[in-house]
Amino acid sequence: MAYQHRYLEGDPLDLPVGKVVCIGRNYLDHIRELNNAVPETPILFMKPATALLGLDEPIRLPVGQGECHHEVELAVLVGRALRDADAATAQNAVVGYGIALDLTLRDLQNELKKKGHPWETAKAFDGSCPLSPFVKPGALADPQATDLTLRINGEPRQQGNTRLMMIGIFELVAYISTHFTLQPGDVVLTGTPAGVGPLQSGDQLVLGLADREFVARVA
Repeated sequence: MAYQHRYLEGDPLDLPVGKVVCIGRNYLDHIRELNNAVPETPILFMKPATALLGLDEPIRLPVGQGECHHEVELAVLVGRALRDADAATAQNAVVGYGIALDLTLRDLQNELKKKGHPWETAKAFDGSCPLSPFVKPGALADPQATDLTLRINGEPRQQGNTRLMMIGIFELVAYISTHFTLQPGDVVLTGTPAGVGPLQSGDQLVLGLADREFVARVA
């Protein structure tokens, strides 16, 4: 089934499916767990539209590529074009919030990092961004103080809160817009808290966004 942006109520949004712009290393606990340096400026990378996958579709892990890690993140849906925006303008352009997995081929990423090469083949493969339906902006009490959780086979794996971001949601969206024009239908992923780890075939996932839960499974 082709991916389409939807609200939680099931209504499709009249928006194209665009690119996904991601930030690396936006939570200190995640930086420390991977022994990475704290960045001086935001680390940005992109996933194409073909990376998007509804959480109701099976997650298919690439074969023969080493471990594929889960990274649970708050997703932000952009509703109108942004270029050189400020944080207030960025906030007004947001039309929904969701929860996503930034799937990462960790072994491949580590090899690429050692060589000083870009990460895209480890981050941007087809289906590498499973994504929930979106909640409308007014339905999330405080996007910058929202719990994110991930349970796998009933076991807690990731738990964080967006208040712990190094760069806030709207400052991040505004920063991105100074480098890449954000178009209606683009998605911004805002970073992952600690607890990332490998997925296995048959895993059952429950992703939590505040008081809402979304179920997914690995094929």
